[in-house]
This record gives sequence, structure tokens and C-alpha cells, in this order.
Amino acid sequence: MSLTGTMGLVRPYGDTTGDGRVQLSFTLPVPFGDESQRARAEGAALQLAAKMGLDPAMVVHAKGMGPDFTFFIVYGRVSHIVDLSAVTVTEREFPVLPAAEVNLRIRSALGRKLVVVGACIGTDAHTVGIDAILNVKGHAGEKGLEYYREIRVVNMGSQVGVADLVARAVAEHADAVLVSQVVTQRDAHLSNTREMAAAFHAGFGPRRPLLVVGGPRFDPSAAHDLGVDKIFGRGTTPGEVASYLVHVLAPQGPGGSGGSGGMASPRKKEEGGGGRAA
Repeated sequence: MSLTGTMGLVRPYGDTTGDGRVQLSFTLPVPFGDESQRARAEGAALQLAAKMGLDPAMVVHAKGMGPDFTFFIVYGRVSHIVDLSAVTVTEREFPVLPAAEVNLRIRSALGRKLVVVGACIGTDAHTVGIDAILNVKGHAGEKGLEYYREIRVVNMGSQVGVADLVARAVAEHADAVLVSQVVTQRDAHLSNTREMAAAFHAGFGPRRPLLVVGGPRFDPSAAHDLGVDKIFGRGTTPGEVASYLVHVLAPQGPGGSGGSGGMASPRKKEEGGGGRAA
């Protein structure tokens, strides 16, 4: 029986609506060598699938990954039902503005260019993310922050040490620091972000630049725990980042007089104006 549209209750869709069919992939530390080893490997994969609630389940793909590991794709059925009414959606707290409006707000509120320093820190050498936001060529049809006349961008590239990032932020009188992290092995993106945040908090306190991080494996709700002001996840566009920067650094309305000149992180009136503790 299909549950689609029944009080917001749904099941996964595979072959027919509401059949509960799902597909998942994983790797097990078991060899995929001779016939006996392959049978044991697939049996282990099916055992795991059964413990995860897939019944029935079948291995639709298995491939050895070196001598000691096997990658699997498993297809099966789950009995779980999703209640759409219980799904919590976090709304974006700022509007996405056109480039002309972003430039106007910066010029009106700051009376100078907004300075952004960006980098990939630690051993992360993947610059696709930071370049997509900063470079004029941009991403998803949107031009990057270099396109904005009232934003001055300093792109430090990849594998930048935290101390070097802090020093460059000082030298450039940065209003905001953007950090991209793609490498996530052993939660490297989390430890790197905490190290970066701690360095800026220790060096500048509430007068630090705005700290913004992004990457496909970040949880956007974890900004406070990581000590930063904002986290952007997968699919973020340059326009979203630019709009957030002016939302915080060049606000409009009562109390929105803009920046206080280099190394400052102005906050909205309700945040006290002195920088929040993260």
C-alpha cells in the first residue's frame, strides 16, 4: 500500500511507489580473492544489511579494493516510515541579494571595500571549493566574490598554515576569513577548523574577523561548537556567501551602521555588537 500523501507519511521508492526499496554502499575489511573468500565476503555484507533492517537484501555489486577490502552495493527493502511532519527545516536567516545590492550595502555601510581572506588550511590541497566562491568565474552560473566591486579578495590557496592565515588576516585588515575544507579523513576538517577558530579567538577576541567555513561534510548547525560564525555546506553559491557577509558586516536598519574598520566583526544589534562567544 502506498503511503504517499497520507498524513505526510512516506516510504522509500525503488521499483514501485512505497515499496521501501533502498540502495546503499559500504566497504568491509574482508578480502575478495578466491571463490570461497568471495562467498564469505558477500555473506558478511548480507549479514550487515540484515542487521540494518534490510529484508530481503541482495548484493548487486562487489569489487575487491586491494588485497584486504571489498566494496559492496546492496539493494533491499526497509519497513521504516518517514513522517514528513516531524522533519525540521532550518530557514536561511538572510535574503540572497543581487550583486548590485551587495555592492551598494557595502559602500553605504562601510564606506570602503569589504576585505575577504580565503584559504584551504592544514594539508587540504583541494581548492575547487574556495575557488568556486572566490574566483570571478564562480560556480553554478554565479560569479565569485572577485566579481563584486566593493569586495577585495585575497585567495591564499591550499595547504595554508593557521599561523600564516592569521598573519595575513592582520596584514590585510580582513573583515572576514573564508576557509574551505574538503579532506575529512579522521575528521581532519573539524580539528583544523577548531585550531583555526582558537587561533583567531586567542589573538583578537571579539574584534576578530568574521569566521566562515565550508565543505561538503560539515554540519551547518555545528558553527557554535566549532567556534566559527557560519558554516556553509554542499551546493553553496557565491551569492549566498556574499549576501551573508553583508547581512552581518553591513546590516541595514536601526543599529546597522556597518563596519568599524579592519579586523572588526560587527554584529547585529540583538547580538550585542561585541562579537559572540563561540
